[in-house]
Order: sequence, then structure tokens, then C-alpha cells
Amino acid sequence: MFNILTDKLVRFKRDDNSITEASLPEVYAALMSDEVASFPALRPHQRHAWHAFLVQLGVIAMHNAGCDEPPEDVDTWRRIIRELTPAFPDDEPWHLIVDDITKPAFMQPPASSEDRCADYKSAVATPDELDMLVTSKNHDVKASVASSGDTDDWIFALITLQTTEGFGGARNYGVSRMPSGYGNRPAFSLTPSILFGSHVSRDIQVLLKSREQILDDYDPFLTGDGIALVWLETWDGTKPEAITGGLDPFYIEICRRIRLSRSERRLAAIRANSLFKRIIDVKGMTGDPWAPENTTAKGTPTAFLGPRKFGYERIVEGLVSPDWKQPYLLKPTGQESSEEMYLVARGLIRGEGRTSGYHERIIRLNQTTVRAFGNADAQKRLGDIARERIEQIGKVKSVLRHAIATFAAHGDSNDIKTEHWSRANPWSNKLDEIVDATFFDDLQDEFEAGESERDEIRKEWLLNGLTHDFQIAANGDGVCNHAQRLLRQAQHSLPCPAIQRYRARVRADSVFEGSIRGRNGLPFVFAANNEEKEA
Repeated sequence: MFNILTDKLVRFKRDDNSITEASLPEVYAALMSDEVASFPALRPHQRHAWHAFLVQLGVIAMHNAGCDEPPEDVDTWRRIIRELTPAFPDDEPWHLIVDDITKPAFMQPPASSEDRCADYKSAVATPDELDMLVTSKNHDVKASVASSGDTDDWIFALITLQTTEGFGGARNYGVSRMPSGYGNRPAFSLTPSILFGSHVSRDIQVLLKSREQILDDYDPFLTGDGIALVWLETWDGTKPEAITGGLDPFYIEICRRIRLSRSERRLAAIRANSLFKRIIDVKGMTGDPWAPENTTAKGTPTAFLGPRKFGYERIVEGLVSPDWKQPYLLKPTGQESSEEMYLVARGLIRGEGRTSGYHERIIRLNQTTVRAFGNADAQKRLGDIARERIEQIGKVKSVLRHAIATFAAHGDSNDIKTEHWSRANPWSNKLDEIVDATFFDDLQDEFEAGESERDEIRKEWLLNGLTHDFQIAANGDGVCNHAQRLLRQAQHSLPCPAIQRYRARVRADSVFEGSIRGRNGLPFVFAANNEEKEA
């Protein structure tokens, strides 16, 4: 019932805003011809789960069938996907509902006997109640807001739960592709276009060519003839059934015991607890082709995302830091090294019983930067430039924060208390947001320039103009100019007794100007101007 290989169960929107209902093979064919603008039922936090599923299944099916290029027609996609489950001529693994619990259904593992029906006690009435329980209880997706759901709502919820869920309390374990139950599964990849189909097609082709390298890097956990579709394997939730290795490099996993059914003409679900994880704890060392791996944590990667989310510091750390092994999908192919590309970064920040939300960032990369991802020396140079810029932003933020705290303390820099620093923090964060908006465009401008031009480009980025009396120009767009404007705004906004406001402002200005020009600030930016002033 509800066979995703033959029934039109997934809706997608075309560029002309028309909506098409399609089977999974029809979705693949539409993606390969770049006809898909979006999936109306797909929620933001489900994007990577759905993207990864399509890519992994596509690579597994193509490798199994001996295909070198992604098929373009529906019949071929249907055939090569069906060939992954030859033991099931009736397509049970591709049906959303299979009444016989001893047979697999789509993303739903079989049980060892009918007696295991008694394990399934927890009813799930809506797809959003099924999907990502920690998230559903928070601000991103409210639990059970829908009284019903379309079929593709259930498909996306099921895939997201089974491939990206973390620890959900006792007997509700998370996926293996996370470093911990409260971790996250970040995703970085390059794409020639932000269109869904171009991204899927590119990742499929890159991974097909990377298969042997991934096998070598993660042997024996991954093997050439390993388990690819984990939901085909019998699972009663007990320790003896735990998978300890022997997985295909692009295995599609499951982490929960779920069965879908039909009740009063609506889909519904029922779930069972598990006494042990489906795939034994490997601390995220699974060869996930989208995720960075920490190289300094003694073999145990840490959660990549945190409070900094996908700000410029975190992106730089994931892309060019020697502390992180970059994902396979961040490496350009030979042809891509001469093209502009986009970096797509996605991730859901999880914590114990809470979430800090889903985050996504798309960054345009010029040809020089793309080539750097395929060259260790160039990547190091890019990283050095980025880290220098981050350090200099940090100095400006520190100076700004000190100046605003001085103003908040009514000009008494020797009596700055916690409350004054607290009032300064939002303004420092605001500078971060301003710089972040153009950080990667500015970084690439310097990286792409010749060696002789880089110093001037850096100075221009930090300081874009002075006034006739050598004060920082208010209308410039350098980091220091932005900081100066924020200081002025803070002086107008923060409370200060009128009788002390003038003194507070003068002393705050003095702290800012003196510190930004001093040896702990950015003296090299002002050196030429100071010489001109003295002359």
C-alpha cells in the first residue's frame, strides 16, 4: 500500500509554480533535468535529510547497477532502485504500509515474529508528532499542529526521524552519524547551482567517484558489500541485533522502530522502544560525506555546531581549519575547479531536551576559492588570511565593547561592572552581524588579489576613510567605521545622567580611538595616516 516506486506520493513545484505529484523514480528524473523548484511539504529542517536520502539512495542504486552517470528517465530509476531489494518481488520495502510486521516497509524495519506487535504501543497521529521530537517541542516546529498530513508529509517526517534524530530519552536512541545523542549532523557541500536537482546530481556523481576512498578511510566499519538499506534487516530492538560494522559507505540508516498504518482513511503511525541502538556507538566516525570530523579529539569528533551557528568563525573553522577534516563533498572535481560554485551549509543545533534551531547558509565561491579546496597549500593560505581577519575583527570588537562599557559606567573606566559589560555585549554582537554579512565576499577579494595588492585591500576592509582631522569617517564601510557608528548609536541609546553624558562620551571616544590605534589594536592601519598628520 502506498508504493513510492509506482504511486504518485511526493509533490514538487516547478519554476512556473505548477505542482506535480510524482513517484520516487519520477522525482529523480525531474531532479536530473532540473525541473524541481521546491517540495511544498518539505520543512526547512528536513532539507538535508531529504537531500541526503536522495543522494545516498541514488549512489547505492547506481553503483549496484553499474551506472557511471545518473539516469535521466523514470523507468531506469525505477529499475535500479527496485534491484536493491530482489528478495521482495512485491516491493514491500518501498511501501509505506505493510500489514505483515515480519516484512520491512519503507524506512520501517521488520520484526522477528508477529508476537512483536505487542511492542508497538505508542500511537502517533500526525507526521509532525513523529518528526524530530526534541525539535517538535520547541520553537521551530510545534508538536502535533496538524490534525492530518498528506502522504509526503509522512515520507519527509519518517526520513528525517530515521536519519537525523538524536537521543530522545530512555530507549529512544539516535543515529550513528552523530558524535553523541545530543550532537548534530552538520552538512557542507559544493554545488554549481542552488537548484535542488543540480545539487543532488552533483553530490551523487562526486560520491560515486569517492566510494573507494571512503572505503579505505573507514575500513572495516564500511565494506564494499556491506548493508546499504538498514531498514531491510530484522530488528526487535535488542542488543544481539546491533550492527557493529559491515555497512555500505553510503548506508541509509534507521534509529527507531516505527510502523505506519491507515486509520479512518488517514495515515497514522505506532512506535516501539528499543533496548539498544540499531548501529553500535561509533561516535560519529562513519564517513558521513557531508560532515566535518575533528582531528584533535583522539578519534572522537565533537558536535560541530554550537552557539556560533553558521557565523563566519564557524564556517571558516569547518572549511580551512587544520583541526577539522573537510567533508568529501567539499572537494571540487577537476571541472569544478574552473567554475564558480556555491557552498551550502546546513545543520540543526541540538541540546539536552532543547534545540537552538535549524540553520542554513549559502555562500557564493569564486573560481580561485573553489580551486583552493582542492589544493592543500592554497587552502592553507586561504585559512591564514581568514584567521588573520577573524583575529582583527576580535580586536575591534574588544575595543568597541570596552568603549561602550566605559560610557555605560558614566565615563569611569576604572569602575566598569558586570552590568556595564552586559550593556556593551549587544553592540559587539551587532558588529559581528554586520561584518558577517560580507565576510566571505571580502575574504575572497583579498585571496584572489595579487600578493602586492593584499595589504591595501586588508586596510581598506578594516578602515575605509578618515575625516580631515584624522578621525574615523562615519560614512565608511570598513570594520572600524562600522564600530565607530555603533559607538555613536550606543551613546545615544544607553541611559546616562545628563550631567555626566558629555564626560562619558568624551572618555568613551578616547578609549575607542586610543585603543584602536594602540599596539593592542590595529596600529598598522593608521600608520601612514599618522605619518601624514605629523608631516
